[in-house]
Amino acid sequence: MASVRYIVSDVGECVAFYRDRLDFTVEMHPGPGFAALSRGELRLFLNTPGAGSAGKAGGTPQPGGWNRFQIETDDLDGLIARISEAGAAFRGEIASGPGGRQILLEDPSGNVVELFQAAAR
Repeated sequence: MASVRYIVSDVGECVAFYRDRLDFTVEMHPGPGFAALSRGELRLFLNTPGAGSAGKAGGTPQPGGWNRFQIETDDLDGLIARISEAGAAFRGEIASGPGGRQILLEDPSGNVVELFQAAAR
């Protein structure tokens, strides 16, 4: 299982975002500064700045940035429509290339999730 850690402004808000919009399972949410979620073989840790050692590692971590993980879908347009109705924020428009189509979704703290649909083969 691969694990990713995102620094977020509000763990509770981000837990709801990943659970309700992207079908993550909440594995642990022991307090306001930390949660662990999963989706398939991906484990996602959410930390607020300063919470635990991970919220302090490397200085003063802040939410946002361009690093991301990717969620693959067979219906990118349908997924975009569903989460747009719930108020999703995107960074730019759909980008297309030889490998497929993708768009960058922002969580409530500005962290990026790439939504990807592979090109037909």
